[in-house]
Amino acid sequence: MEIKELEAIVEAILFTMGEAVEAERIAAAVGQDEDTVRSVMRGMMERYEAEDRGIRLIELDGAFQLCTKASMYEYLIKIAHVPKKHVLTDVMLETLSIIAYKQPITRQEIEVIRGVKCDHAVNKLIEYNLVCEVGRMDAPGRPILFGTTEEFLRSFGIASLEDLPVINPEKVEDFKLEAEEEIQLTLDIVP
Repeated sequence: MEIKELEAIVEAILFTMGEAVEAERIAAAVGQDEDTVRSVMRGMMERYEAEDRGIRLIELDGAFQLCTKASMYEYLIKIAHVPKKHVLTDVMLETLSIIAYKQPITRQEIEVIRGVKCDHAVNKLIEYNLVCEVGRMDAPGRPILFGTTEEFLRSFGIASLEDLPVINPEKVEDFKLEAEEEIQLTLDIVP
């Protein structure tokens, strides 16, 4: 099979599926090895980025998807009339960050880290498809475990969780000191 033919088949598969498809599934469908398919898709990714096209090919945690380039968003709004853009509050971003870095994690563990209830934030993140239930903890009450979704990766423009920024250990210590000082102030105020 020629490269151009393979590219056309991959493009058709990704366009039709409309969601991220694992390289191994594509390789099985086209009768090629996974390395060949990945090589072809990476070549396509480079060309889509370099050429004046409205779409691009992205990789999401080992899967590939066709999507619209961000520069085309204003034209899509004119057609769709209502953009599907969710506003993330500071509370939601904080909760999402905790989930992204600590997943899988329970609501209770999030609340311990944040120091306040997180039901509304978690429910909104689920509604926005940035977070989902990934299982249940093997503990009394079998609490739900949460993790991020492909939509999270897509929304923040990262290919996998390994691409999340590394937290500076010195900053973590600063945050711990600030939290301890805040707790001490609270204890000093409460009679």
